[in-house]
Amino acid sequence: MRKLVAATAAMALIAGTAQAEEHETAETAETVEQLYTDPDAGALTGLTTAMVRDAADLVTEGKVYRLGVVSGPETPVWGDRTYSMEIFDLGVNGPNKVTGHDDRVETHLGIGTQIDGLGHIGLDGVHYNGVANSEIMREDGLVRYGAENIPAIATRGVMIDMAAYKGVDINEPMDSFSAADVQAAAEAQGVTVRAGDVVLIHTGWLNRIDETDVFINQAPGINADAAAWLVEQGVVAVGSDSAGGETNAPDPEGRVLPVHAMLIAENGIYILETVDTRELAADGVHEFFFVLGAPRLQGSVQAIINPVAIR
Repeated sequence: MRKLVAATAAMALIAGTAQAEEHETAETAETVEQLYTDPDAGALTGLTTAMVRDAADLVTEGKVYRLGVVSGPETPVWGDRTYSMEIFDLGVNGPNKVTGHDDRVETHLGIGTQIDGLGHIGLDGVHYNGVANSEIMREDGLVRYGAENIPAIATRGVMIDMAAYKGVDINEPMDSFSAADVQAAAEAQGVTVRAGDVVLIHTGWLNRIDETDVFINQAPGINADAAAWLVEQGVVAVGSDSAGGETNAPDPEGRVLPVHAMLIAENGIYILETVDTRELAADGVHEFFFVLGAPRLQGSVQAIINPVAIR
C-alpha cells in the first residue's frame, strides 16, 4: 500500500511539474513580443519585450553614464558641416515682469554624438530593403527613413575596450580591428555579443578630439570583416568613440565606407558615432542597460543624440 501511495504521489508530482512547465512556456510565449514590426525600423525589428526586461535586470547599482559629447561650433566635423546658435531676449512681460530667452539653431545634424538613420547610406542609389533613393529623397526632408521614425532603443549594451585589449590608453591612428580582434577582446573582457545588442567600441580616440584633422581623418575602428561578424550576431546598432564609426585605414578592396554600407544599407543596423565611452572604460563596465530616444526631427537623415548607459 505504501508503495502504491508513493507511486501515486510521484506521478502527481510529475504531472504537476509538466503542467507548470506548460504554463510557464505558454506565459513566456504570451509575454515575449516583437517590439517593432515595421520593416522600416531595420534591425530594430529584432528586439523583443524579453530583451528589454533582461537588459533592465542588468541595473544593479543605478549608476547612469551620459554617452553624448557636446555639439557646438568647436566640435570637429566631417566635411563642411557647420553649427551656429542665436539667442533672443523675450523682454519684460506682464505685471509680474516675466523675462526669458528663446533660441534658434542652424546646424548639420551629423555633429558630435549622432545616430545614422537608414536614409543616410545606400549602394548605387539603393537603400535598405531595396528602397530606391528616388523614393525617399526630398530637398526639404526625407519622406521615408527620416530619423523621426527611428524607434526608441532600450536593450542590452556591450562595450568592447579595444584600447585595453591592446594594452594602451588610445589605439593607434587608423588601427583596423578584424572580427578575430573584436572576438578576442570581448572574450578577454568576459563579455559575449548577443542578438539585440547595441555594441560600443572603445578606442580612447575622444582623448584626441582637440586634434581636429587627426580625429576626423585618422581614426581607428572596426573594418568590414568585424562588421560582418557583428551582423551575424544579430546586433541592432554599432557605435564607437570616433567620428566615423569605422577605421580610416584604406579598405583592401578600395571600397568607400564599407562598414557603413554593410551595416546600414545592407542590414538596417544603425551606427552611433562619437559616443563617449571613457567613463564606462574607466569603470571597467562591459555590460549595461542601453537607452536612446532619438529626436523626432521630421525628415532628418541623422540626429544629434545623448544616449544613456545604466548599470
